Amino acid sequence: MIANPLAEIRDAILQRQRFVITSHARPDGDAIGSQLAMAYALRELGKDVQIVDKDPPPPQFQSLPGIRDIQVSPTVHGQFDAAIVMECGDLSRTGVDGFDRYFVINIDHHPGNRNFGAINWFDPARAACGEMVFDVIEALGVTLTPDIATHVYVAVLTDTGGFHFSHITPRTFEICRRCTEAGAQPETIARAIYDNSTMGRLRLMGAVLHDLEFEGNGRAAFAALTLKLLQDTGATHEDSDGLINIPLSVKEIQAVAFFKEIEPEHFRISMRSKGDVDVNRVANVFGGGGHKNAAGCSLYGPYAEVRRRLVDELTRALV
Repeated sequence: MIANPLAEIRDAILQRQRFVITSHARPDGDAIGSQLAMAYALRELGKDVQIVDKDPPPPQFQSLPGIRDIQVSPTVHGQFDAAIVMECGDLSRTGVDGFDRYFVINIDHHPGNRNFGAINWFDPARAACGEMVFDVIEALGVTLTPDIATHVYVAVLTDTGGFHFSHITPRTFEICRRCTEAGAQPETIARAIYDNSTMGRLRLMGAVLHDLEFEGNGRAAFAALTLKLLQDTGATHEDSDGLINIPLSVKEIQAVAFFKEIEPEHFRISMRSKGDVDVNRVANVFGGGGHKNAAGCSLYGPYAEVRRRLVDELTRALV
C-alpha cells in the first residue's frame, strides 16, 4: 500500500506529458466536474490532455465550460503516458475499452474500489471525488482559475445532493469557499443544473409521482419509469435525473428506489436514503454499489418480479 498516494499522484503527473482522463459510464456531475477540473489543471501545467467517456454528459451540464472537450467513444485510442480514472470501482465501470494499456492512476471515493491502478487513491470519507481532485490540483501547485473552480464546485454540489448527503465535512465547505473566491458562481451553476427542465420532464414527474408506491408502513417509496411511460410522456431518461429525491423530502420516508427500464426487462435501479438506512448494502446484494445513502444496481426480469426482490431487501434495511 502506498503511504502517501496524493504525493505519488503528484509526482507521476509531473513526470509525464500526455494524459487521457475518464470516469464511469453515464457520467453524473461529480464525474464530469472532476474530469474537467483535472483536465484544465493539467493544461495549466502545459500537459497534453484528452477526456474519453462512454456516454455524453446529460443536458443540464451542456453549458459548462469545456464540456465539448469530452470525446464519446467505446474505445480509447492513442499514445498516452498515463490514464487518470476517477469514480470507478474497476476499469470495466468506464464502459470504454483500452485503458488497461496505460499507466493507470485510480482516484475514487466509492466503497468497494478494487485498487486496479498502478497508483490507487481511495478515500471513502470524501463527500465527492471533486474534493480529491481539488487536493491533487493544490498538490500540483496549480492556481485555481474560474474554470477549474467551477468544475470542482459542480462536482461537490451534485455529489452531495445539493449539500444534503452524509460525508459532508468542514473541508467540503472550505473547498467550496475557495472555489467561489476563485470565480465559481454558485447561483449560475445551481440554476444551470437544477432549473433547466423540459416539458417532457414535467409530464414525467407528474406521472411518476402519481404512480408512487409505498412499503414498510410508508417508510419506503418505489417509483418506476418504464419504456412505455417514457414514450407516453415524450421524455428521455435524462429527464428523470433528480426525481428520486422528491419523495425523500417527505419526513416519514426513509428510503426511495427508482426503477428505470433501459431495455425490455432490464432495470437500472437508483436508491437514496436518510440517516442510518444503508442502501449501499442493499445494492451489494444485487452486485451494485455506491454510498450509504446513495447507491444503485441493475436487475433483469418482469417489473413485478424485480420490484418484489428489491422491496424485500430494502424494507429489511429500514431502521
